[in-house]
Order: sequence, then structure tokens, then C-alpha cells
Amino acid sequence: MPLVYGALLGDHAEGRVTRVTLYDTDADRLTAVTRVLAEQGRDVADAPAVVATTELDEALRGADFVFSAIRVGGLAGRAADERIAFDEGVLGQETVGAGGVAYGLRTVPVALDLARRIARIAPDAWTINFTNPAGLVTEAMSRHLGDRVIGICDSPVGLGRRIARVLGADPDRARIDYAGLNHLGWVRGLYVDGRDELPRLLADPKLLGSFEEGRLFGADLLRSLGAIPNEYLHYYYFNREAVRAHRRAERTRGAFLQDQQEGFYARMREPDAPALAAWERTRAEREATYMAENREAAGAGEREGGDLESGGYEQVALALMRAVARDERASLILNVRNRTALPALDADAVVEVPCLVDANGARPLAVPPLPYHALGLVGTVKAVERAVLEAAESGSRAAAVQAFALHPLVDSVTVARRLLDRYTEVHPGLAHLDRP
Repeated sequence: MPLVYGALLGDHAEGRVTRVTLYDTDADRLTAVTRVLAEQGRDVADAPAVVATTELDEALRGADFVFSAIRVGGLAGRAADERIAFDEGVLGQETVGAGGVAYGLRTVPVALDLARRIARIAPDAWTINFTNPAGLVTEAMSRHLGDRVIGICDSPVGLGRRIARVLGADPDRARIDYAGLNHLGWVRGLYVDGRDELPRLLADPKLLGSFEEGRLFGADLLRSLGAIPNEYLHYYYFNREAVRAHRRAERTRGAFLQDQQEGFYARMREPDAPALAAWERTRAEREATYMAENREAAGAGEREGGDLESGGYEQVALALMRAVARDERASLILNVRNRTALPALDADAVVEVPCLVDANGARPLAVPPLPYHALGLVGTVKAVERAVLEAAESGSRAAAVQAFALHPLVDSVTVARRLLDRYTEVHPGLAHLDRP
């Protein structure tokens, strides 16, 4: 939220956002973030007013845009997802593999309830979904909000900007050919003045080794793919190495973040603690350690300074709001209903593709067909998402087992059943799975 508010502070044009309402179920957390925003806007004369409430309907009433960023079960839930998955020898990451399925199963019912509330209280609002798994949750909410819910992820934007910088191109002028699902997409071209510059990158081992994804995946794999994968595909292409590195870690990513955030909120209970400085330190540490185990497994080294800079989620969100509110046309990579963008998927499937955005919302642009290696992964993971949606809406345990078992990173129906049993034991949010 402070990143988004920081972007709003830099917008002084007519039609800008003038009021931000913060909502949280935790009053202490709400107070802490309100303090951070107050320090951010202290010296900005036209800073958007900030109000806070623990009443959801009050927060929604009169909203033009709703930002949805929720974590059902908290970071303790994420840590449990990871630990249980690793005990079974499979990946526990919060959007990929068993951990992503577990997180989706308990998040979708809450997201559906939120979507119904928005449709009733703020039917003209545009919902911007940040909640992971972003594509799955956006698709769930679209069943009640239609095209007025749009999912955002900064991974494709960050990847495109890194590729452009390596090639000496202006990231703001480059057009990115990107397609797939959230955390499961590929850059297949980067066009500057109508010329695709990606082949030049793929042909140069030195350039490929000069940015994060090049070091993460290796030049040989990237050349064989003819594309640059989203960083999350490392979990698929190097699954055994990634699982081994994560299991060797002193603590899981979720446990690390849980300790880190508990420390931040504990400091915020001190009235004189500098809120903004504490938040910035916490965020910097979070970013520096992002996907550290994967980089260790690949021998990719530490993250570079350029990868730690902000300018992801918040800038995409600001550009999206400007395009919708002011009818300023923009091209953005977003999570939206497919329509006909990827012919292999149905019209309602949420995909992550370039979109044209204006006052009418976001319309996916047609993209070249996915190659078979990508199409197979995308089709299978979309089937997993649909099984999660069925389980969340019907309470079917059979559908939940199917979601685990179908996932490419869970290699056994027996393991899928054990995973569901163990997750159900520790997560009250899975109590709805009470039908055969």
C-alpha cells in the first residue's frame, strides 16, 4: 500500500485520486500502515486524504477503484503451506505447486464473498486484484464482477524492462510480446520501432548472462526455448533443484516473512518509531531475499540493484487507473478474461497478456499461438485452477484432490490426498471442503 500511495502522491493532474480508504481486519496493522502513509504525504500539499476503517461496507461505499490484497490465513498459513509440502517432497511456494493450490482453496471463497459485496455496494467500481494466486483469484472474482476486475502482477513488466535495458532500448518505448497465465508466461519478442530485438539477445551469451533471468535459466535453455520465461517458471524447469534448495534453507520463505512482519508491527507499537523508515527497511530486506533459494540453486548470485527498485505493481496500477478514469489509452500486461486472445482457452479463462486499456476497461490483444511446450503447461495449470474453483464453490473434496493431483509439480494422487488431509488439519479456512 505505501508503494501505491507513493505513486498517487506523484500524480497532480486533473482527475487524480483525492481520497484513499484503508480497510483491514486487524486494527493494529491498519494503524501502522496509516502512520506510514501519513509520513509519506506529510510534505505534499495535495496529498490524497487517508481514512481507515475496520468495516468493509464502509470502505467500499462510493469507491471508484477497489484494491484487493488479502492473505487468508496470514503468513502463518503460508509457512504451514510450505512446511507441509516440503514434508511430502513437493514445492510449497504460495502461487506454484501444492502451496499455491492450498492457498487458492482457502482464498477463493473469501474472494468470492468480497466480489459479491463489491457488486452490491460499489457496482460501478473497478477492482484491481493484487491477491495471489492472482490469475486464479481474478477469475473467481470475475464470475461476479465480469470485466470490472483486473489482476495485476509486476513480474512481466519487470522482466520486459530488464530485457529492454540489456538491449540498450528505452523500456517505455518497447512493445513486449508476452503470453501465458500469471506466474506462467514467456516473453517471445521485444519490439523497438517495429523490429524484434529478442533474437539479438538470445544470440549473445554475454548479454544473456547480464540479467537475472539469463543467469537463473542459463543461455542454453533460453536459446532452445526461443523465449525468456517468467522467473516463476524456474520452479517448473528446475523443480528438483528448487525443492532441494528450499528444503535445505534454515527456514521457509513464509516463516522468514512472518518473523520479519511481526518485527515491523512490533516496532510500530512504539509511538515514536519512524514508521516510513521502518517500512522501507523491511521492504528492502524482503526484495533483496526474493527467490534467494532459486538463485542459489542456479548459481545466479545476489540480486542486482536495478531489480530492487520500485516501479512495478504501483506504476502499473497508476497507469491502469489513469487509463480508465481519464480515458488515456495505455498498453499494459494484465490478468483479464481471455475472450479470444489465446484460442486454446475458453473466453472466460483469465490469462496474462498485453491489453489495451481505456475508459471501457482492459481488452486483451490477440497474441501469436503458444508453442506446444508452453501450451501444455498453460492448459494443465488452467485445469488445476478450474478444479480449485469447483472445490471452493461446491465444497467438493474430490475436486480439491484433483486440483493437487493434476498439478505438474505434484506427481502422485496418493500425495495429493495426503496433502489435502494435512492442509485441512491446520487450516480452518478449508472447513468448507465437507462434501465427497
